[in-house]
Amino acid sequence: MKPVSEAHRTVEAIWRIESARLIAGLARVVGDIGTAEELAQDALVAALEQWPTEGVPERPSAWLMGTAKHRAIDNIRRLKTLERKYEEIGRDMERAQESSDLTLIDEEVGDDLLGLIFMACHPVLSKDARVALTLRVVGGLTTEEIARAFLVPVSTIAQRVVRAKRTLTEAHVRFEVPGGAEREARLASVLEVIYLIFNEGYSATAGEEWVRPALCEDALRLGRILAELTPTEPEVHGLVALMEIQASRLRARVGPSGEPVLLLDQERALWDRLLIRRGFAALERAERLGGAMGPYALQAAIAACHARATKAAETDWPRIAALYDAVAQLVPSPVVELNRAVAVGMAFGPAAGLDLVDTLVPEPSLKAYYLLPAVRGDLLRKLGRSGEARAEFERAASLTQNVRERELLQRRAAECAAESMAG
Repeated sequence: MKPVSEAHRTVEAIWRIESARLIAGLARVVGDIGTAEELAQDALVAALEQWPTEGVPERPSAWLMGTAKHRAIDNIRRLKTLERKYEEIGRDMERAQESSDLTLIDEEVGDDLLGLIFMACHPVLSKDARVALTLRVVGGLTTEEIARAFLVPVSTIAQRVVRAKRTLTEAHVRFEVPGGAEREARLASVLEVIYLIFNEGYSATAGEEWVRPALCEDALRLGRILAELTPTEPEVHGLVALMEIQASRLRARVGPSGEPVLLLDQERALWDRLLIRRGFAALERAERLGGAMGPYALQAAIAACHARATKAAETDWPRIAALYDAVAQLVPSPVVELNRAVAVGMAFGPAAGLDLVDTLVPEPSLKAYYLLPAVRGDLLRKLGRSGEARAEFERAASLTQNVRERELLQRRAAECAAESMAG
């Protein structure tokens, strides 16, 4: 018998690994994420009560699933309704118990987990709700962990999760893996959620830290799971490639005191070569599937250009500019145009980049976007217009909500001021 604290740690570790599959299997049976999570939580409580004294079962995931399904049967019996579901769950339990292995369950796990991901990322939910629910039921994070990662009150995340479950129930969203045209639209929503989670870790929008690696790891884990569940979807592999390569830079993105280190100033020896190789492999997988490259695969190809350059000066900026042209044609947006302007400025000179940026200045959606004045300031500084650049960096600093990024922009503004005085 293990000590209580050790048994509890074992339960928590198994829960983190198995919770998504457990909730997915239950959601397939009961057809509702909220009920499935409640049943899974009941099984977790039972494990915390019993395993410290009785020992961890030989097949803990099967024990949790069996316990949760027994609770479901008890609930249905008490309600004296849903007889068909009761019989279905009962037959499921009998087959699993009679089988000497878990082949039946293992065959269903893939579709169950994919169905759970599609349900948690359903477009009927807001972006914030999709992110919170996905991290909660698929990622296995607690409400407290999600709140801490996004720097919001625990009550806010709890409300988002509750409202998301209620919305899914009221909208009669079915637990299913969609097909046809609907699958493509739903998959786009899933990819958007995963990349939103990754980006918040890669470049935090607010707070004291510029990067939050744990969120990047959560997004990568979700992306890798999705890639295994949808092996023929090139954009899924494109997104995984993009995240792997970007995550390879995390150690180099932050200096000794936590200050941001921009891409061209990073010590490339710190880049994680294993993640880069994994990213290249995922990108090759996407390309082998054929067809036109989607926006995530194109952005992964851009990231690969940076990863292949052992020095910043060796970066193939003309190719990056051409790839951004392709992204802009697929998913036109002011932010993509701003990124393209940066690439054009690096490939063909700051004046060419500034011409493109200046066309974006009147864009309403970029009015409060701090990177517009930050990019404009950088191009102006390269052209020797330090006074104008200083004003742009100061404006950018006033717009960002991230403390570390604000400090960087203020420092660049001060450097421009010194250059103006020296000039």
